[in-house]
Amino acid sequence: MSVEIISILVLVAVFVLGTTLSINMGVLAFVAAFAVGTLVVGKSTDEIVGGFPSNLFVILVGVTYLFAIARSNGTVDWLVTVAVRVVGGRVVAIPWIMFLITAVLTAFGAVVPAAVAIVAPIAMGFATSYKINPVLMGLLVINGASAGGFSPLSIFGGITNGVVERSNLPGSPMTLFIASFVFNVLLSAVVFVIFGGRQLLRRRVTDEMAPAPSGPGTVQAPVRLDLNRVLTLVGIVGVAVGALFFDLDVGLLSLSVVALLTLVSPSTTRDAVNQVAWTTVLLICGIVTYVSLLEDIGTVDYLGHGVAGIGVPLLGALLICLIGAAVSAFASTTGILGALIPLAVPFLQTGQVGAIGLITALALSSSVVDASPFSTSGALTVASAPPESRELVFKRLMAWGFTMIAVAPLVTWLVLVVPGWL
Repeated sequence: MSVEIISILVLVAVFVLGTTLSINMGVLAFVAAFAVGTLVVGKSTDEIVGGFPSNLFVILVGVTYLFAIARSNGTVDWLVTVAVRVVGGRVVAIPWIMFLITAVLTAFGAVVPAAVAIVAPIAMGFATSYKINPVLMGLLVINGASAGGFSPLSIFGGITNGVVERSNLPGSPMTLFIASFVFNVLLSAVVFVIFGGRQLLRRRVTDEMAPAPSGPGTVQAPVRLDLNRVLTLVGIVGVAVGALFFDLDVGLLSLSVVALLTLVSPSTTRDAVNQVAWTTVLLICGIVTYVSLLEDIGTVDYLGHGVAGIGVPLLGALLICLIGAAVSAFASTTGILGALIPLAVPFLQTGQVGAIGLITALALSSSVVDASPFSTSGALTVASAPPESRELVFKRLMAWGFTMIAVAPLVTWLVLVVPGWL
């Protein structure tokens, strides 16, 4: 049995055991990386640990730590109050506002994880205060990031269009962007219906005020700015500006703000570190470390080249989209786009598959699965969820992400590739 097959079977075993037993899946994934890397591949410990997603670790810890402070000192409550006034008290508008904000950020060049890291904690504050399903809110934030993520100015769009150009393939940046935006809007409409959005249609903020700490059912007093909240808001804006305009790391920026806020007001930040999503951090980092090992030993290339040997171009195109979706759900969408588009070249050179259609289908298939909690956007959303909802959000996003692995490639293939109109 080949190394690639063994590594895939071990990954399946990790998911089966992690979902049926009360053991953190990240722990199993670390053990799997150690066992396969050492016993099967013969890699050193340094090489195995080299796949640890240190940047993702810092982002998850930094962002959840910062917004734990923002929740504890009332800054999130203030943001929620102000934003709800802007939408005229209509609860149903709140998830869509979050969708649009995230889409605008990524469309103008924000890295998708950075945009989600900024918006998701605030969105989850809305979800908690106004009893919106946190899964609905999280998915609209993630879909918003994907909707804007393929504009000609964006990171995903730039990577995809650049690979297409270098491969001397016909491309259409605007077709890619419009298809991505429309697809994610329609997908969000489905999410809205499935996860309780219709229940929000007649609800207004005056009916949904969160209870005050003094007892259930009491009306919450207006939240006003004080020094700690002003400093926290300045810090959050600073993180956004640094990440969006100066390409600085979101996680390190967040930790810098945390350090400053702690120095200024130790009493209001003392317990925030306990609210960092440590269980989620362990789970995500373990899975990503093992998937990095799979990429390093050639399992992804093995799957891709196996598809390239298929003599039926349309079937090969579908399988490439499926591989892109499956791998991107656990790894970097950016890396997948750069790796799999060149593998599609043999199909495209036959003229039996439209280049623009297949590339667009592959891009969409690889990006909408970012809702998976093992992808950066999904992980940030889970980590931003209230502690009491975190396990539910994780399970729902995992189910949704796995569903998208099967559904998104098939739908985009049927609409964009099979008709041959692109």
